[in-house]
Amino acid sequence: MKQKTRILLVDDHAVVRMGLAAIIGVAKDMTVCGEAENGDDAIELAGRLKPDIVMMDLMMPGKSGAETTGEVLKASPTSKVLILTTFGTAAEIADALEAGATGAITKNLPSEDLRSAIRDTVAGIRRLSPEIEESLVETGGKTRLTPRQHEVLDSIMRGLSNDNIAALLGISKARVKQHLNEVYEKLDAANRAEAISIAMRRHLHKF
Repeated sequence: MKQKTRILLVDDHAVVRMGLAAIIGVAKDMTVCGEAENGDDAIELAGRLKPDIVMMDLMMPGKSGAETTGEVLKASPTSKVLILTTFGTAAEIADALEAGATGAITKNLPSEDLRSAIRDTVAGIRRLSPEIEESLVETGGKTRLTPRQHEVLDSIMRGLSNDNIAALLGISKARVKQHLNEVYEKLDAANRAEAISIAMRRHLHKF
């Protein structure tokens, strides 16, 4: 009898892990072998359990999914990582893929498609949800935003003024304007409204 694919679930929300376990539980060829709610636990469990697949949430407190991916694969080199995301930015997804993740899918994927993505991952086939693939293509070749530029971009997407951003980040208003101009240049945007539109389309926001 063929051995079931053993899956380690990594997500900081118990209800998400419960839902994934239910979806996986109906499949005869896969089983959940463990659950972790943060990156450190994921690394420890991966080293101990040696799962076939680690389904990794991209956005977690502490170590992100991208950071954890590389360490998980060091702890269990035979495992494969499949990234799960709702709000992840293209840069963070790219980081996770560069760290060794086999694929990346969105959490709203239909159940059968999710199980299919797991099977493809076992086979070493890269699975990317269409919206993730689109965001990665659109940002291909672009210079990535720095952490500070992301903070400024997130702030304008929340509707904050330059004065508000300066107070929030503890920098001068002139420095905010400089960061904004750099963001516009990297996004090829003419103004604040266009930068927000591009960021929404490319999933560049972090909130």
